[in-house]
Amino acid sequence: MDGVPEPHTGWTFVTNHARVLAVIADNHSARIRDIAAHCRLTERAVQKIIADLEHDGYLSHVREGRTNTYRIEPGKVLRHPAEAGLTVASLLSLLVQDEAIRSTAPDGTGEIAQTSRS
Repeated sequence: MDGVPEPHTGWTFVTNHARVLAVIADNHSARIRDIAAHCRLTERAVQKIIADLEHDGYLSHVREGRTNTYRIEPGKVLRHPAEAGLTVASLLSLLVQDEAIRSTAPDGTGEIAQTSRS
């Protein structure tokens, strides 16, 4: 099937919902097609995730011509009890920082050299 990303196998640290939210935080008018490509998801999966996020009040959108412009609720508290008190803004600050580090790493790998002190 053309345009469908390769599936990822195994577990990851970041959920698909967080990935989609981070892409939208980076570009409030991102197209579903572009979000899907970035997150390596199908467009249908991204549509479902956006619907979930809107249903629970984390995200809203306004239609402007043929484009959706999304608005994230940064003060909304994360859903899991283990993250009680943490907000969407705090989650996104970690993900955006990671994206910035990856794009500016000297060797392009995104890996930061660890140094040890004697």
